[in-house]
Amino acid sequence: MAKTIVYKFGGASVKDSAALKNLSDILRNRLRNNLVIVVSAMGKSTNSLEGILARKLEGGNFSRDCAILNQYHLEICESLFPADHVIFAQLDNYFIQLENDLAKPLSRENYDEYYDRIVGYGELISSRIVMEYLCLVGLVVLWQDARELIRTNSDFRFAKIDFEKTRANCQNKLKPILEKYPVLTQGFIGSDSNGRSTTLGREGSDFTAAILATSLDAGSVTIWKDVPGVLNADPKIFPDTELFTELDYRQAAEMTYYGASVIHPKTIKPLANAGIPLFVKSFLNPEADGTKIHGAAEPNFIPTIVLKKDQILVSLKVTDFTFIEEKHIHLVYEQLQFLKLRVNMLQTSAISISIVIDSQLFKLEQLIEKMRGDFEVRYNEGLELLTILHPDEDSISDNIFGHEILLEQTTRNTFQVVRKVRIS
Repeated sequence: MAKTIVYKFGGASVKDSAALKNLSDILRNRLRNNLVIVVSAMGKSTNSLEGILARKLEGGNFSRDCAILNQYHLEICESLFPADHVIFAQLDNYFIQLENDLAKPLSRENYDEYYDRIVGYGELISSRIVMEYLCLVGLVVLWQDARELIRTNSDFRFAKIDFEKTRANCQNKLKPILEKYPVLTQGFIGSDSNGRSTTLGREGSDFTAAILATSLDAGSVTIWKDVPGVLNADPKIFPDTELFTELDYRQAAEMTYYGASVIHPKTIKPLANAGIPLFVKSFLNPEADGTKIHGAAEPNFIPTIVLKKDQILVSLKVTDFTFIEEKHIHLVYEQLQFLKLRVNMLQTSAISISIVIDSQLFKLEQLIEKMRGDFEVRYNEGLELLTILHPDEDSISDNIFGHEILLEQTTRNTFQVVRKVRIS
């Protein structure tokens, strides 16, 4: 029996009717049994749903935002489907459910659980539209709710996978179907033991593909992107990027750890442990080779640049004239873990701890509130964290010239700076 393969298509690959037609062209000669297709929310739908949540939390009127999001999906459907197609009733139903959920109370205390219930609609709507369109053009696939497969804990917005139960679900529910039909499902979402919707962290659809692949003992995973493969920098920001034709798991994991956006950071580990190769290919040029990530790749030491935006530098200074000790660092990490905040950079001095974190709603205020009893807290917002792996003199000088540097850190193979955004 042929091994399962997993394809993942991100938001850009399903953003409009032309993108869906292109997706169907990619699948036309590749569709087969034992194929799992994972799709993200369409375009910037997740951002729109986050905006609706923010508006609701502020007590504002978010009905117009919902109508705009509905119209966006409706226009895609109108350009692809006949007027009497079932997709229009399905779309109406999803938005009625969304509005009913949005009618429930929202507060800072229940925000994370509420977020997972609302934001997951992006993937559910997108996957339904994609499935119906593929069937319309003669590519028969079955739709599967990922929440019936991906079992997590109740750590809303950053749910941890119960791999044992997820594997059992995939083997018992999904594998028998795959023997007869290809299956299309959602990235990013799962459910806890009480059936409540959970999410796996922003851009978590890549991770979903890896989870399903390892649970099904798949032969490979392919992530379809709007870039030629894994590059040594984001081509939207940096000129003259270079394509990696192959990477080993360790180097790819290192890149994602520091924030390379081409692959979700949790994707590599399960695939590496299972020895499943990961391909990153372009949906704009599907016949090109792209990048292969596997265990036997030769190491590549060209400078690799990762830029994380919307960063916050928080400085925590002890107030009783003692020096920084392990207990202070432990206290800081304890609160960061409680608030589900990941440290992107940490530096200590004799009397202070400096940390760099992503900007997230409420989180900075909550961190300051927790830390004020033990530290004097100062912070800078709207910063950039630049990381260069395997740096050389040119890559460093080119990327710090003209910037105000607030923090710098160098190790044997890594150069990092926190810099202010340069005003052109």
